[in-house]
Amino acid sequence: MSKAARDFDVIVVGAGGAGLAAATVAASEGAHVLVVDADKKLGGSTSLSTGVFYAAGTSVQKKLGIEDNPADQYRYYMNVNQHKLEPSVVHRLCHDSGPTLEWLLSLGVEFKTQDLYCSGVDGIPRGHMAAGHGASIAEALEGSFTGKKVDVVLNTRVQQLLMEGDTVAGIVTEDGPFRAGAVVISTGGFGNNPRMLAELYPDAARQGDAAWYIGSKHSRGDGLNMGRAVGADIAGYNRGLLLLTTGFVQELESHLPGWLVYINREGRRFVDEYTEYSVLAEVLREQLAGECFGIFDEATRATAKAPNCPNWTPDRLDHFIKTKQIKSAPTLAELADLVGIRAETLATTIENYNADCDAGHDSWFFKEKKWLQAIRKPPFYAAPIRPQVVCWTGTGLRIDREARVLNRADRHIKGLFGAGEATGGMFGECYAAGGASIGNAVTFGRVAGRNAALFARR
Repeated sequence: MSKAARDFDVIVVGAGGAGLAAATVAASEGAHVLVVDADKKLGGSTSLSTGVFYAAGTSVQKKLGIEDNPADQYRYYMNVNQHKLEPSVVHRLCHDSGPTLEWLLSLGVEFKTQDLYCSGVDGIPRGHMAAGHGASIAEALEGSFTGKKVDVVLNTRVQQLLMEGDTVAGIVTEDGPFRAGAVVISTGGFGNNPRMLAELYPDAARQGDAAWYIGSKHSRGDGLNMGRAVGADIAGYNRGLLLLTTGFVQELESHLPGWLVYINREGRRFVDEYTEYSVLAEVLREQLAGECFGIFDEATRATAKAPNCPNWTPDRLDHFIKTKQIKSAPTLAELADLVGIRAETLATTIENYNADCDAGHDSWFFKEKKWLQAIRKPPFYAAPIRPQVVCWTGTGLRIDREARVLNRADRHIKGLFGAGEATGGMFGECYAAGGASIGNAVTFGRVAGRNAALFARR
């Protein structure tokens, strides 16, 4: 196809953090770019997030005297997931995340030193929280379009990729075909597509109608379907991030109160209840029926408080008790019988827990002293806890370190690139750290945009 036959050099499908980064970088390479999104505004799931960016060797770390480097980040990232990832892709992610964060800083995103923390289960502060959360990242990326050849079309869902022989040559929408020298798929995940959840993320689908997705309502897996239709391979089966919830209301609470005591159906505690959210769902998955109950007593209910947990106040808890969302009973034995817990084991567990509360030291799971509250005063309560909040989906198009989409023969589908939640291979059973998803989106968005522009130029 000659250059004259093109409508654009590069078309970016999906305008979250990955798509916005791809578009502005492709335009910086001299490409005329079209951005298409199904939403009425730009930003996607990135704009809805807390805006944590996971990176090593940054200027923010250096201001605090933290010595860090991407090689150590890569080793940690791979080891915590037992190397069940795409090594070259993760290597690129880790080595480019620092420069990408510096690039965001140059665009006006503010990452304050006081907001740097050890995210996930990492021991080094690499979680950089944007001062304006994810919305500020999206706004800065959109603002970087100024002066560049970037056209935007909203409220438009791409139906399929346009092919010429074995090369992707554009897209097809309800308004007809748009031709280009390269296409970047950055449509986000499939959290709002129940059928795809059942196919590709059964751990989430197992929760049925009780599961809910916190990303963009337009994330329906369009990019995966388009890619597979032209032979793309899929990476990272049954991957994503689930958060624990009682399901009282569909409001995101990254942590439930630390004073809850998690009891499985065998009547035992099985984890420090204030363990990082990034691993709690995986720990719970190993328990009988993949669920547990948060146990507490009347003394705790009457004085309940927890930061960032608006549903865990005395009045709200009383409401949930009256609506039977929280079960109650005058004795622990009766509570165990009511919810289906082994009563004799529960009695021993609570006896040991109360002794630890009196001593001020959790000798079983080493929960912080401030969360230790004995369970003695009736009535007693049990709140069901399940992994029902779908934060993001980690199954997606398989890409290489250059963000080129691969087919099942491990060959690049010419003219097709991918980035962000629409791609897979860089997330395992353990969510390595908070901010890894945003870091992945923007980092590989840049890689995809640059390489798509270079491909289109050739």
